[in-house]
Amino acid sequence: MGGVNSVSRTKSGPVGANLFAVRSHNTALVLDLLRGAGTAGISRLELAERTGLTPQAVSKITARLRETGFAAEAGRRASTGGKPRTVLRLVPEAGHAVGVHLDRDELRAVLVDLDGAVVGERCAALDLGGGAQAVLGVVAGEVSELVGEVLGGHGGSAGPPAGLAGAGSLLGVGVALPGPLDHARGVLHRVTGFPEWDGFPLRDALVERLGVPVVVDKDTNAAALGLAVGVCGGAAAGREGGADGSFAYLHLGTGLGAGLVIGGDVHRGARTGAGEFGHQVVQLDGPACECGDRGCVEVLCLGAVARGEVREAARVLGVGAGNLVGLLDIDLVLLGGRTVAGAPEVFVEGVAEVLAARARREGVAEGCVPVRVVGGERVVAEGAAQLLLAPVFGRAVG
Repeated sequence: MGGVNSVSRTKSGPVGANLFAVRSHNTALVLDLLRGAGTAGISRLELAERTGLTPQAVSKITARLRETGFAAEAGRRASTGGKPRTVLRLVPEAGHAVGVHLDRDELRAVLVDLDGAVVGERCAALDLGGGAQAVLGVVAGEVSELVGEVLGGHGGSAGPPAGLAGAGSLLGVGVALPGPLDHARGVLHRVTGFPEWDGFPLRDALVERLGVPVVVDKDTNAAALGLAVGVCGGAAAGREGGADGSFAYLHLGTGLGAGLVIGGDVHRGARTGAGEFGHQVVQLDGPACECGDRGCVEVLCLGAVARGEVREAARVLGVGAGNLVGLLDIDLVLLGGRTVAGAPEVFVEGVAEVLAARARREGVAEGCVPVRVVGGERVVAEGAAQLLLAPVFGRAVG
């Protein structure tokens, strides 16, 4: 019942294909419209009109969705002629996904339903440099407890994750952590500050531990995906960047990175390595960075924060953001992460000032790119859950 990597669209909306071979694609289109309709629901005729599918194809799809519990009747709506139309709605509790944010010193896990609403959350201390087996044990234990608490099962971290047993609505687990990494294969590269992770097959190791599908991505990409699909503060992105627009999510926490959304989709690059924003060099003779270079935006920002010079950190972040805006001509800059959360107004003002000065120099002051703070402590974890949910609704995840 999953989606495919892309959804074809016309000016009026998504277009389905009446072919058995792409039935999952058509199902994703219908599910997306059901989700968008909310509790008010949508009729089969409207689904056919908005997808381009035949009424017969829509009837077959909706019948399957009702049989599997993903859709239900939401009442009847007056018709312009003939009998009232039955409207259908999505059943949010029919499916769930876990999103896990592995930071350098903390794990945060959330359980979300099909609407993206958080229905459970856990947080635990973590040492990302404590060794693969120790980290895997913490992930398996926390995910097991979370799923067991909310969806049933016994939880517990000893042996197989009992909390996942019998959780039939669980679609899988999305895991987001600092990069660089290979999103397609779920293999880590030299995570900044933790080179011992280089080459570790995190996805496969977690599948073996958890017994459910697992997707691994960078923390910034996961957050950007969540913002693009309209969860974890995504209204701000959708309103100003547009459904097919472009924005950059800059995450400044224990490190610094960027998630890029271009044309409505997360941009990962040919080797899934895009967004290593924190390691652009802006001071050739600057302080040494853990990546092995000198004068990176990340080391300059975090150094300024450590000295209590938050406005200087914001200015440096603005310089990096300005380079990004100049390179990609994006519509919106979104800021997040625990360091930004400590002084959100200072960071917005500092980044906006640098972008405004750049726009004035270029003679486009009236088109200065807006800067916003989004999300919160759960922005990455919620986005990680969307690594599983987005394809169900026909959204590409790379």
